Amino acid sequence: MSKYLLEIGTEELPYRFIPSAIEQLKTGFENFLNVNKIGYEKIEVYATPRRLAVIVGGIAAKNSEEIKIIKGPIKNVAYDENGNLTKAAEGFLKKNGLKPDDIYIENDYVYAKITIKGRPVVELLQQNVPGIVMKLQGPHFMRWGYNDEKFSRPIRWIVSVLDKDEVKIRIIDKESSIYSRGHRFAQQKVMIGHPDDYIETMRNACVIVDQNERKRIIVEKANAEAEKLGATVRFSEDLLEEVTYITEYPVAVVCEFDPKYLQIPEEVTVTVMAVHQRYFALYKNDKLINKFITMTNYIGDEFLNIKAGNVRVIKARLDDAVFFFTEDTKKPLVDYVQDLKGITFQKGMGSVYDKTQRIIELSKNIALDLGEISPTVERTALLCKADLTTSLVFEFTELQGFIGADYAKVSNEDKRVVEGIKEHYFPLNAESETAKGIEGQIVGIADKLDTICAVFADGKKPTGSSDPLGVRRAALGIMRTVLDAQLKIDVAKFIKIALNLLPVRNDCVDEINEFFVQRLIIMLSDKYNRNVLEACAACKNPLCDLIDYVERVKILSELNCPQLLESANRVIRILKSVDFVAVDPKLFNVPAENMLYEAVLSVNENFKYRAYLDALVSINPIVERFFEEVLVNDKDENVKKNRLALLNLLKLKYQVLADFSKL
Repeated sequence: MSKYLLEIGTEELPYRFIPSAIEQLKTGFENFLNVNKIGYEKIEVYATPRRLAVIVGGIAAKNSEEIKIIKGPIKNVAYDENGNLTKAAEGFLKKNGLKPDDIYIENDYVYAKITIKGRPVVELLQQNVPGIVMKLQGPHFMRWGYNDEKFSRPIRWIVSVLDKDEVKIRIIDKESSIYSRGHRFAQQKVMIGHPDDYIETMRNACVIVDQNERKRIIVEKANAEAEKLGATVRFSEDLLEEVTYITEYPVAVVCEFDPKYLQIPEEVTVTVMAVHQRYFALYKNDKLINKFITMTNYIGDEFLNIKAGNVRVIKARLDDAVFFFTEDTKKPLVDYVQDLKGITFQKGMGSVYDKTQRIIELSKNIALDLGEISPTVERTALLCKADLTTSLVFEFTELQGFIGADYAKVSNEDKRVVEGIKEHYFPLNAESETAKGIEGQIVGIADKLDTICAVFADGKKPTGSSDPLGVRRAALGIMRTVLDAQLKIDVAKFIKIALNLLPVRNDCVDEINEFFVQRLIIMLSDKYNRNVLEACAACKNPLCDLIDYVERVKILSELNCPQLLESANRVIRILKSVDFVAVDPKLFNVPAENMLYEAVLSVNENFKYRAYLDALVSINPIVERFFEEVLVNDKDENVKKNRLALLNLLKLKYQVLADFSKL
């Protein structure tokens, strides 16, 4: 088996495009190989800021032979009255390279069996690889030179090698060769003799092409430098990924800034370092210190200029932060609330001040239902958006909530209010922590519900390509908060309340409920079977009690009784479009009827779900006996209706857990 290497060398790619390009290239090559029936073992995709590379291992020398049945004209069109081939039949033969003996008649049509011989893989690669690359999609694609075609950044070189031989291809204005380029400050003409040598050859040219290896190196080098200082590094996945995709040869450098900047909120300093400068903050005893690590894409051992440049840049950013912090804290946080009237929340939905008033009202309602009526909840709701009008948040928007908490602390607000302001934005992403305090939980749910309802009421529900105001993340945040904190809250009820608080009227309750349920099923589908999730959602609205829903899903996921499923589905099929009456035991005339009636009544809906499911399993033999001994559609109409009513009583017991027809 052979091995094929493609490397596309470019100007520096946007780091956000690279992970997507990796997935697109892998999918593109998989589709090409599968569609063309080319055997292969595995596809590996590597990427740096200056190159995208694909290595296909175990690729066959040619694609498989294919036997194909082709259909020709109808018999009376293919042959004349004397049984001779007509012009239509001759055209069919000529088009497909056939002889008269190759065709046969079946179902009054002419057919032929043809063998498509395998083509050399070199030929197929030359025809298809440029198209795979040009199908890559991403933001801000560009043209260069006199070219009409677009790509993320100008292509500077191409390597295309099958084993030891070049496979000549052309993409836009560049032709392939067997020469790559090393690091910008290293060897610029690197011969690739064989795909097996690619990774090591590029390593010798100071390029770590494997992004996973680069990530490991970054972590190892940062930890090693931190250990020398007796410090630790906190890696955020976003920053680690970004640094991985902006370096080809990461080298760790420790820099130091003036300790006076540690007086401003830690979140500000860390954000300046991480978000604005891609630095890794350092900690001792869980406290930020005045040193940081930057990962340079550098070859050499002279770091004085690098250190001086980085310190100069961060000093300017931190000076701005100190100034804004000093100015902002000259008045208490509550004084910023009125300024929210000058910030539009969403067209037609009032200002952020109006949104704040809705959050207060909604928070009070939620707190009342939870039995958590407290002045700290209402105070948190009042102050939760106040920091949006401060200079520091205007400069560092990603710090909203964190700055509000710091300013609330400076303003001597209650400790629970301080935490609530910060936590009401939680979770910040799909994996991050949810709010721990009741203030952050309640106000966070109220805030997110208001946003979701406002978007739907304005007719801007999310689509496959858009997520206005991050409503998908907001819905996920609400449900994670409820489940993590085990809050007994009727989300469906508060969707209606939130809609009624909006300045516009739009009856989109069902739409929002469906949106939430679909997000819930997607959220839980990693843990549970989708059929179980949908079955449990179908019998009652999961939003009315998310904890109850998850409990039913857990219990039903453990069910291993096909006989119960068969019985339940049989009952559901029989009862379609049936009008029900009350069960009258006096009309029973077969012992199995009375046995089933007593068995159904014995299933207590106050049981915990595990015991409830066990009860349904235990009575199933009686259900099976009923179907063996009783004809439901009795000639006597009253007896028939009574038996249907009995089965409906059983169906209602099933529906306490789920709609079994979906399992």
